[in-house]
Amino acid sequence: MTAAVARPPLVRPREVLLGGVSAGVARHLGIPPAGARFAFLGLALVAGVGVLLYLWLWAFVPREDAGTDAPGGRVVPVGAVLLVASTAFAIIGVVTTWFAFYPVPPGILESTVLSVGAIAWTLFADRHDPRHARSAPVVRAFAATLLIVEGGLVFAGALSRGLPMPAVLGVLLVLIGVAVLFIPRLITLWSELGAERTARAREEQRAEIAAHLHDSVLQTLAIIQNRAGTGTEIARIARAQERELRDWLFAGSDPFADDLATELRTIARELELEHAVRIEVVTVGDVGEVASAALAGAAREALVNAARHAGGEVAVYAEATPESVEVFVRDRGAGFDPDAVPDGRLGIRESIVGRMARAGGSAVVTSGADGTEVQLRLPRRATSAPASGKGAEA
Repeated sequence: MTAAVARPPLVRPREVLLGGVSAGVARHLGIPPAGARFAFLGLALVAGVGVLLYLWLWAFVPREDAGTDAPGGRVVPVGAVLLVASTAFAIIGVVTTWFAFYPVPPGILESTVLSVGAIAWTLFADRHDPRHARSAPVVRAFAATLLIVEGGLVFAGALSRGLPMPAVLGVLLVLIGVAVLFIPRLITLWSELGAERTARAREEQRAEIAAHLHDSVLQTLAIIQNRAGTGTEIARIARAQERELRDWLFAGSDPFADDLATELRTIARELELEHAVRIEVVTVGDVGEVASAALAGAAREALVNAARHAGGEVAVYAEATPESVEVFVRDRGAGFDPDAVPDGRLGIRESIVGRMARAGGSAVVTSGADGTEVQLRLPRRATSAPASGKGAEA
């Protein structure tokens, strides 16, 4: 007994000419796609059975899984084809109207049906097709313009013959064309207005929350810091929470953003939780528009050293000028001799001075009895905007 041949499932491919029905049936039956197309064409001549069968399969046969390698999309621009056919019939109607006024000129009815079909196709099919989504509004606008012209022709012919029903049809076609042209724009404006109102209401609510938190939570955190002392764990946690709340309320900054100002504040917040240190970050100029992995990495190393070996109060000052970006990290610890650092200690030599040199900048470490200051300088040509990603070290 011969084993049954396993057939592929009946599905429509994602890469199709029109609907993918012929290709799906051909694959399922193991015949060439051209044979399936000729079969549908031949059945279409038998009282339109082929057309009905094609539409039925189009509606109920599923498409291939989206995970296949086929890019998907429809090769034939159906909306544009319908528009071209509609234009051809409209030209026939204009020519016949030129020689003799008809209530409904020949070709206008066909052109109207094709224009409505083109509009419907662009709304429900091409809108989700990556190949034709960009041209869909243009096709829809031309089809709507054709409807307006055809409505005017029908209305003029009806007036010349004194026929009320064709005149009503002409007015209806004009209204449909005008609606297709302007309703999408009105919907877009209405959506934008609604989004603007929602954003305004959200901003007002945010302002109320900010005022409440400023009058209660932030003041409470400040009192906790003052009474707990600078170096205690409670003071560090309260300080970190206060900084995070202020950033969210007044700056609205993303703690994971790529700009230098946000990275410096994020580093300060992390170190305050790990060490007995209070770090003040001050930025001047457009530091928030600068992205540099070299500056951020060198500043982090300088801050880690200050937090570990000095503690207490640490000041960070960052300034951006048209020529360069500078970051100063200063503590009030006991100080040290930079030249006496052993060769095996690479924190200052490589992570600060070497990193800045490789990025095209410079680093100067000055230390004495009254504390240590690390000055980092990077020319603006070696930095990049946040939109382009973090600046890479050279």
